[in-house]
Amino acid sequence: MKAAILKSLGQPLAIERIPAPEIGTGEVIVDVIAAPVLSYANEVFSGERRYSMELPIVPGCGAIGRVRASGPDATHLKNGDWVFCDPTVRSRDDALMPDITLQGWSARSEGGLRLQRYFHDGPFAEMIRVPTENAIGIGNIDPEEAARWCALNVMLVPYGGLLAASFEAGETLLVSGATGNFGSACVAVAIAMGARCVIAPGRNERALDDLRRRFGNRVQTVPLSGDEERDRERMRCAAPAPIDCVIDLLPPSAPTTAVRAALMTVRPYGRVVLMGGVGMLGGDGLDLPYPWIMRNDITVRGKWMYPPVAATRMTGLIRSGLLDLGHFDVAAFALDEANEAVAHAAANGGPFRMTVIRP
Repeated sequence: MKAAILKSLGQPLAIERIPAPEIGTGEVIVDVIAAPVLSYANEVFSGERRYSMELPIVPGCGAIGRVRASGPDATHLKNGDWVFCDPTVRSRDDALMPDITLQGWSARSEGGLRLQRYFHDGPFAEMIRVPTENAIGIGNIDPEEAARWCALNVMLVPYGGLLAASFEAGETLLVSGATGNFGSACVAVAIAMGARCVIAPGRNERALDDLRRRFGNRVQTVPLSGDEERDRERMRCAAPAPIDCVIDLLPPSAPTTAVRAALMTVRPYGRVVLMGGVGMLGGDGLDLPYPWIMRNDITVRGKWMYPPVAATRMTGLIRSGLLDLGHFDVAAFALDEANEAVAHAAANGGPFRMTVIRP
């Protein structure tokens, strides 16, 4: 089969033919129809993001495809079924503390690297081999819509944070990093989940205007000045009710002061979820006042990715019409154009914009 291969950091992807994956017990082979190219893929492939991956590797993170073959442990999947290939692969030998790798993308801990050595290659290829539980049925779709269904990959990340926060309909949410790729997706998901209001701070006023246009008064935007105290007060004042939950999705380049300004808007007994990249490239740590957390009974937790059931639930939100994939504009590239796709994704990232490879 044909694949795009990252052989060394800082070098272009090599488009070559490699052996097709062979199915094993507890696995599914999927024909890749569309694979998203994340806006920061160039930073991963250059080594700037310092992700743990062993080269050479067929990269990518998640895909939409059709089942080619499944093993005897698959009791529902049939050949030809449309599936989302969930990149979040968990080890099966420790239910309490499973190791995790993002197939074709990065690993967490030494155990995650060991897992990556087996579930190694990602979806920048004509076929991918995934664990059975990672081939998640999405029902019949128009093949022309496969690229747009790649939006699952972006929306599932903030959805995982909202599930971790036990976010409920009628609550008020603040999205720190709302004008970014994941942040804007979080706004859309929270609205679909029944948020009373989403507070969307950011520096990109064009992106803020776009959020207002798409979602109306249920989104209250706040242009940021960079002054921590002033920005915090403006975010609080924009909310029609106390802020129940704050989710941070800021990138590694953001300062910790911007994170803290947003997090400390949450009401007493509120919840804070950290999902962004701040600190991954070094710099100051996040300094939150101990007395504020303790005396206000604030819950602060980190969340990486999302639970296994999330893709099925999100598919339900889409099928119900609550979550509209039509928000996303898609630029599609052939597999032979993988390097062009990576460059395009870097130059055209931002709210509701996707770059997709169609093998």
